[in-house]
Amino acid sequence: MIDYNGKTFRPVGSTENGETSAATVFHYKQDGAILTAEYAGGKIRLGHLLGLVDDAGNIEMHYHQINERGEMMTGVCRSVPEILPNGKIRLHESWTWTSGDRSSGRSTLEEE
Repeated sequence: MIDYNGKTFRPVGSTENGETSAATVFHYKQDGAILTAEYAGGKIRLGHLLGLVDDAGNIEMHYHQINERGEMMTGVCRSVPEILPNGKIRLHESWTWTSGDRSSGRSTLEEE
C-alpha cells in the first residue's frame, strides 16, 4: 500500500467542468487504509475528502467543497497512482459531481 500521509499534491490538468487548478493544494493524511485531505486554492475556498486506499494505492473517495461563488459542491472520485522516475506520485483521477450538473471528468495531480 502506498503511504500518502503528509504528502502534498497539486493539479497539473483537469477537464473544463472541474474546479481545481494549479492554485489548488491538497494536504493528505492517512491512517491505515483511511485517507483524508483538506484542500483550497483557485476557485475552491475550502474542501475536504474522505477515502479508502487499497493495497495497490488506488483511492476511492468522496469530496465536498465550497467554491468561490459560495456553493457547496460534492462528488465521488477514483484515483489511480503512478510512481514517477523521481519517486514522486502522480494521481490519475476519474470523478463525478453528485451535485450541480452531475457531470464527470478527469484530473491529474502530482506530488510536490
